[in-house]
Amino acid sequence: MPTLVSKSLRDYRRALLGWTVGISAFFTLYLAYYPTIRSNPDLYGDVALTKFPGAMRDLMGGLENGFTSGSGFLQTLVYQLFGPLLFIMCAAVVGNRAIAQPEESGTLELVLTLPIDRRRLVLERFAALALALLGVAAVTFLVLLGLVTAVDLGVPADRILAGHLGIFLLALFFGTLSLTVGAATGRRGVALAVVGVVAVAGYVVETMGKDVDGLSWLRWISPFHYYLDGRPLQLGFPAWDYLVLAGATAALLLIAMPAFDRRDVGV
Repeated sequence: MPTLVSKSLRDYRRALLGWTVGISAFFTLYLAYYPTIRSNPDLYGDVALTKFPGAMRDLMGGLENGFTSGSGFLQTLVYQLFGPLLFIMCAAVVGNRAIAQPEESGTLELVLTLPIDRRRLVLERFAALALALLGVAAVTFLVLLGLVTAVDLGVPADRILAGHLGIFLLALFFGTLSLTVGAATGRRGVALAVVGVVAVAGYVVETMGKDVDGLSWLRWISPFHYYLDGRPLQLGFPAWDYLVLAGATAALLLIAMPAFDRRDVGV
């Protein structure tokens, strides 16, 4: 493994441990309630969910799969909103630590004294980001798989793997977006702001665009469309959608390398 990649992973280890523990604790807390929800269909079933305002139902994914079924519960609470939110926050923080944060703290100039060109530096920081997020995704997948079995959600392991692969690719996209904006501007605040705006706008467009004609065409440029529309918990791996997410991430990386290469660091 390249020296810069391994050093970056060592620098990230405490943050990654914290995010992994936090996400796993979130999964444990919410999945522990599933037996109660399953045993009270009158309180949590489809009839009760119709009382939610339409806009709220849209933001929660429409709740088409119900809330008392295993796949519906897992989709709504883990893969629809809260799980992606936690992973995107983790990815944005790690992506910011690739270039923007060390540049603002004055340590990036020391790294640039190493015998490594700028494009390779961006590439290796991206590799560290991808490995870091893959580690968080792998551990939380195993935790979630154990919890699903323990509370008897009845969701096959391959469908959970399909959902978790999607959440990893979505997080990698936003982590790379944070890295790219940081490479282009050197400002971590700007990078975090861009990630926040794209994430919120993309989610709203995807969830509400199904029912709002004026937003429907924007769904095709939302990363959440390629994460959510394939319904991996119900249909399995949406190969085309995931390839689009991976391609968008690769495009961001190709933008980041020349953007950082031609910019004066520290200015």
